Amino acid sequence: MPNEKVLSEKKRIVEELTEKLKSEAGVLINYSGITVNEDTQLRVKLREANIDYTVVKNTLMRFAVKNVGFEELDPILNGTTSLAVSYEDPVAPARVIKEYADKLANYFEIKGGFMDGKVLSIDEVNALAKIPALPVLQAQLLGTMLAPISQLAAVLKAIAEKDGEPVEDGGEAPAEEAAPAEEAAPTEEDAPAEEAATEPAPAEAPAE
Repeated sequence: MPNEKVLSEKKRIVEELTEKLKSEAGVLINYSGITVNEDTQLRVKLREANIDYTVVKNTLMRFAVKNVGFEELDPILNGTTSLAVSYEDPVAPARVIKEYADKLANYFEIKGGFMDGKVLSIDEVNALAKIPALPVLQAQLLGTMLAPISQLAAVLKAIAEKDGEPVEDGGEAPAEEAAPAEEAAPTEEDAPAEEAATEPAPAEAPAE
C-alpha cells in the first residue's frame, strides 16, 4: 500500500494537471517512438510559443479529467500520453503539435484536445491548427478596423492638398470675394428734386 508521502505527491500532481486542464486550450499527444533529439527540438519550439508541455501518467490524468468534467477524454488515456497547454493563445498548442505530428507521422500523434472548457476531437484540433497565430489574427483584425479610417484620412488629405496647392504658371489666382460696393455718391443729374427747388427762382416780371 502506498505510503502517505507517495499519496501526497500523487495528489499534488493531480491538482497540477487539473489546473492545466483549466487553461485556454490544450492537446493530448501519443509521443511513442520520438527520439531524444526530436523531443528536445519540440520542447524548444513549444517554449518559444509559451506552451507548457508535460508527460503525464494516464492513471493520474483520469482523476484530473474527472475533476474538470472532461470524461470524454478518458478513452484516449492509454499508451504514452503528453499534454501541451497554453494560458494565452488557444490556437498555439494545436498549431505547433500539428506541425510535428505531420513531420513525425509514424510515431507522434494527436489524441484529442480541449478549448474553453470543451473537449475537441482530433479533427477539431486539426481544424484549429489551421488558424493563424494570435499576433497575426490581431494584426489582421486591426487592419480591418483601420481600413475605413485610412480611406477617410486619404480622402481628407487629398482635399486639403487640392485646396492648398499653389497656382500653376500662367494661371490667375482666384479672385477674392468682392466686398459689397459702397453706395455711390449721387451726381448732379441724380440729385433729388428737393435740391433743385432750393435754387433761387427767377424774379417775376413787373405787372403792367
